[in-house]
Amino acid sequence: MTSIDQQLEALLAEGRQRLLQYIQHKVSDPQGAEDILQNSLLKALQAAPGLRSREKLVPWFYRIVQHAIVDAQRQRAREQRIHQAYMAEQEAIPHEDATLICECFRALLPSLKEAYRLLIEKIDLEGEDPREVAQQLGITRNNLHVRLHRARRQLRERLEALCTACTTPDHSDCRC
Repeated sequence: MTSIDQQLEALLAEGRQRLLQYIQHKVSDPQGAEDILQNSLLKALQAAPGLRSREKLVPWFYRIVQHAIVDAQRQRAREQRIHQAYMAEQEAIPHEDATLICECFRALLPSLKEAYRLLIEKIDLEGEDPREVAQQLGITRNNLHVRLHRARRQLRERLEALCTACTTPDHSDCRC
């Protein structure tokens, strides 16, 4: 272990709790703060052999910590933006789909296999949570997704075979 490594270890032994509190204050997440501290230590140990001035060890390490905090905040903001965009997209989908689907599908639902009809009604029409539906049926979520995919495919095939007369994209003048 080099002298820099030993000094870094001593720095952490003396001020670890204070440093951790500082990071927690910045990120408001105890687990995230611990991760930032560990990642900062790892970066510092990897870069320590290149450090020329031992007197600048403390400010150098705090700069590494500060950069890690900023990176974590950027990552969290990016994840929040992605989540918000996803949620906005999910809210828009039902309304969008409702205007694009021909009402002929309702007449075709009884012609589907009972299990398929039930899934489409519960998940697509009533908006039930797939996890809850899977529990009610006593099947895994993966099995539910496979069945739902097959149900939708079967309904789509029957709809395409029956409904060929819709002349507008919103199916407002369907003559089936």
